[in-house]
Amino acid sequence: MEPIPDIDPSETQEWLEALDSVLTHEGTERAHYLLERLVEKARRSGAYLPYSATTAYINTIPPGKEDRSPGNHALEHRIRSYVRWNSMAMVLRANKNSNVGGHIASFASAATLYDVGYNHFWHARSENHGGDLVYAQGHSSPGLYAYAFLLGELTEEQLNNFRREVEGKGISSYPHPWLMPDFWQFPTVSMGLGPLMAIYQARFMKYLDSRELVKTQGRKVWAFMGDGEMDEPESLGAISLASRENLDNLIFVINCNLQRLDGPVRGNGKIIQELEAAFRGAGWNVVKVIWGSYWDPLFAKDTKGLLQRRMMECVDGEYQTFKSRDGAYVREHFFGKYPELLEMVASMSDDDIWRLNRGGHDPHKVYAAYTAAVKHTGQPTVILAKTIKGYGMGEAGEAQNITHQQKKMGTTSLKAFRDRFALPVADDTIDNIPYLTFEKDSPESIYMHQRRQALGGFIHHRQRKAEALQIPPLSAFDTLLKASGEGRESSTTMAFVRILNILVKDKSIGKRVVPIVADESRTFGMEGMFRQLGIWSSTGQLYTPQDADQLMWYKEDKNGQILQEGINEAGAMSSWMAASTAYSTHGVQMIPFYIFYSMFGFQRVGDLAWAAGDMRCRGFLLGGTAGRTTLNGEGLQHADGHSHLAASTIPNCISYDPTFAYELAVIIREGLRRMYEVQEDVYYYITVMNENYSHPEMPANAELGILKGMYLFREGSSAGEKAPALRVKLLGSGTILREVIAAAEILEKEYNVAADIWSVTSFNELRREALDVARWNMLHPTAPARLPYVSTCLKDREGPVVAATDYMKIFADQIREFVPGRYKVLGTDGFGRSDTRERLRQFFEVDRYYVTVAALKALAEEGGIATEKVSEAIGKFGIDPDKPNPVTV
Repeated sequence: MEPIPDIDPSETQEWLEALDSVLTHEGTERAHYLLERLVEKARRSGAYLPYSATTAYINTIPPGKEDRSPGNHALEHRIRSYVRWNSMAMVLRANKNSNVGGHIASFASAATLYDVGYNHFWHARSENHGGDLVYAQGHSSPGLYAYAFLLGELTEEQLNNFRREVEGKGISSYPHPWLMPDFWQFPTVSMGLGPLMAIYQARFMKYLDSRELVKTQGRKVWAFMGDGEMDEPESLGAISLASRENLDNLIFVINCNLQRLDGPVRGNGKIIQELEAAFRGAGWNVVKVIWGSYWDPLFAKDTKGLLQRRMMECVDGEYQTFKSRDGAYVREHFFGKYPELLEMVASMSDDDIWRLNRGGHDPHKVYAAYTAAVKHTGQPTVILAKTIKGYGMGEAGEAQNITHQQKKMGTTSLKAFRDRFALPVADDTIDNIPYLTFEKDSPESIYMHQRRQALGGFIHHRQRKAEALQIPPLSAFDTLLKASGEGRESSTTMAFVRILNILVKDKSIGKRVVPIVADESRTFGMEGMFRQLGIWSSTGQLYTPQDADQLMWYKEDKNGQILQEGINEAGAMSSWMAASTAYSTHGVQMIPFYIFYSMFGFQRVGDLAWAAGDMRCRGFLLGGTAGRTTLNGEGLQHADGHSHLAASTIPNCISYDPTFAYELAVIIREGLRRMYEVQEDVYYYITVMNENYSHPEMPANAELGILKGMYLFREGSSAGEKAPALRVKLLGSGTILREVIAAAEILEKEYNVAADIWSVTSFNELRREALDVARWNMLHPTAPARLPYVSTCLKDREGPVVAATDYMKIFADQIREFVPGRYKVLGTDGFGRSDTRERLRQFFEVDRYYVTVAALKALAEEGGIATEKVSEAIGKFGIDPDKPNPVTV
């Protein structure tokens, strides 16, 4: 925008002099107050004053207000230079020897940002401090390994095996707790997840503190990310929550190197200004670190603001170009636009101009910004640090569009890098790219260890276990193991709520339970817990709720136990992840139960669910209103027929689709034992439904089968005196098991076919166990063959097998290889739709009549009955054989 012309310069000067006087004698806070009052007065008088969320394109903290670093700057620079070299060497050697990839440029731009944190700010867990949590930028991992190497936490062999992990000697490409369980805390390379997880981690720390479970005061969550990463919706999606919850324990550091993978982040604009507006508008404290110390003398000379104006005029594409050229180019194309600016730098050589540094590479500016962030209260802080991607790589990639993928550097570039950072690498060894180390008694080594000792120890250390919990016995859920009684119907969702109530009342683990919902408590019948447990709020309840006179009123409380996340599945999942890793991050085991519409679970937050596996989460995910035909009146985007397939892709996600209350109780109790007593790094996904029906008593000796994935619910028999000539085996899960039970009755009463009924609680677990057995058999060809559990269950029973579920056919079909004999599968392939349950099951061809026809067809194929019998049944049950396939309509 063109500046507004000054119609009265004298009056303007008077106002500016008055402001200068206030700044000099009363300080910036008084000046800010007066300006705010003037703006308020103008607006109340009807003046149109548009809000501006951005400030000048200069550092937020002026030189005179900067806290100075107390460190040994010469030693820190030398250490940082060694880290830079080793980080680069690791990637170059990995590609030279194995061509396995890696990234140099991201850490090259961020080295100072990490170095200052390591030396002065990041507390490890110790007797005196609970420890800070650092979400590292994924592509910067080589630099963090290089730092750990200099501290002696990693070996040269490990660095030599960067990205070569199969034999267990290497280190992972990015932060992966599953692959490096003693080193990495958070998986962050799937861009956008780090910022989101960090926000909810900081909030969960407040939750733990409010409930007096862990003292978290003084601890900070630091999250590092790139400016290009901020285009991910998850990166900015929850920033308003951070300010609304006053998360002053949260610090974002955004490495603004102006480049994403393919080119400029905002070539035609300014990403720092854009991000400032977004965060300031959301209520964050914003600290910009744009220019380094070498610019300070020029700012002092800039009495007319011409330098600042020129800085604002240039777009990021130009700034990138400046740093890919040289000092002469910058003199001509940056300073050369205004004669006054050329005069300002007339006494400077081209090298002097080239030395003008960016704030993110200046440890003094970074230290000042970090100190301001740590001291700030009442708001989260974001630090916008301007850097150069590929800093130090010279012609091999500094500030070039190709630099993100750059994995090679020639001898000339290596020598330039060496010379730039004054590194002790001889010409005759430089092509070998040797790692650099310090002697144990060297000043640098002593300094590094002293700094970390002062901050509690090595920051990259992950706690694998916490104190085991005392899990209640299965008998604690006795009411759910018995039959519900005549006329008493309920859903498995309500059975879950009953289980949850039992757990929160348990004296040993009740306080550790964290119920989490994404604005669906009433859908799942959990509103009774509002008054009982309270909904956690950092401020308590500042209003009288509309339903205060009712039994189940909406109660918010500072000591509340429920996390009510609003319509925000990604946020709820992030809270669940924070709770499910509390054993590692906070040394206390928490038991999170996050219940959600199953269709809005894995499908919507699949990337987070995968990260949860990597992160070694422990907890329960409950997919409510599950299945494609269980919802009355909902439609295509509510009907889930595939969440179990998504769950099956995560190796340490244990998934179940139970039908009855006793199955659910057995599964949850076993999950508690495995995760919180034995402390296995698994998590559970369990689907529950909203269909009401009666629940039988748990059959004798069914517990083991429930957990393994299937058990014999009822053995088939004849309804009359005549012994059945034919038998079938019917498999079902979830609500469709009840259709299978009804089909068995039809087969026995009307066709004299005995039907064994198997409740399959987990097709996924059956397949995993069977594949493990098959693998063992393949690798031990001379040993007696083992038999998968599913094969063991079915092998000695006559007749074909028919399976029906409320999920896609491939869900039950995945065990086909291990099912002895003929196997037919029914499922709900296709888009969901709205109707009654009965009509939906008929439409998707999974109701009792289709199960019956499938069983009869299987018997006919085996010669047990005439094919005409199948045709007769199709007509009898009113099935249209020419109706469209539901997957196509």
